[in-house]
Amino acid sequence: MTGQLLNGRLLADKVRAQLLPPIADVVARRGRPPGLGVVLVGEDGPSVLYVRNKIRTATALGLVSRVVRLPQDIGQDALLAAIDALNADGAIDAFLLQLPLPKHLDAQQALARIAPHKDADALRPVAALGRDPDALVPCTPAGCLRLIEEVQPSLTGCHAVVVGRSQIVGQPMAQLLLARDCTVTICHRHTRDLPKHTRMADILVVAAGVPHLIGGADIQPGAVVIDVGIHRVEGPGGKNRLIGDVDTEAALQVARAITPVPGGVGPMTIAMLMHNAVRAARRTLR
Repeated sequence: MTGQLLNGRLLADKVRAQLLPPIADVVARRGRPPGLGVVLVGEDGPSVLYVRNKIRTATALGLVSRVVRLPQDIGQDALLAAIDALNADGAIDAFLLQLPLPKHLDAQQALARIAPHKDADALRPVAALGRDPDALVPCTPAGCLRLIEEVQPSLTGCHAVVVGRSQIVGQPMAQLLLARDCTVTICHRHTRDLPKHTRMADILVVAAGVPHLIGGADIQPGAVVIDVGIHRVEGPGGKNRLIGDVDTEAALQVARAITPVPGGVGPMTIAMLMHNAVRAARRTLR
């Protein structure tokens, strides 16, 4: 058996194309496009790159974008004041706080300060997910769900196993799958006999942050596997390469479909961020 690679770049293109009519509607009815903001603290290399990619995508779609750059040594009160300013800015429909923050800052307090209707990353208590059809959804889990539905449109009755319990991916992913009538098991680094659980999954989402944690023998034949992990490791000849939490080549021999790393979940995360920004803007038209 040879599984299918789920092309996140192609699906992200499709999502962005679907956003063009609602963006045009916002412009026609409000006189300006949706606005997306990003708060960036310091000059962390990966964060700067991620923000650049987000702004590039927003600009290509015709969104107004703004990056609020703050110094590495900024205090908590000044960070909260910057968030308050974006909350009050009528030209910004949604914004995000780029993580991670410097260690001296309280990320949870800062995230809680973002107005719920402007929370582009939707990093709020996961209990709200699946209950409010208008609610913004965390970008990475939302992208994972869209990838799953490409090959498994009906999730009712599927057994989904989520490896990872973070508030950013694992917990909201489990809530979204529950809302689609899956039976959900959440595993983590303290789970005993992890392969016993992963081998029972029709849908396996791995966001554990451990390179190649899951091999082919850990996957049920015919499962759909979503690999959220991304790690830079040294490859042959000393060249760096990116790998995920799942051994992709081994998984392809067993799974029905799997996301590659890179090119799987990453592009969909940014696409769903754009989706959230447009959705937030459309709310202002009501």
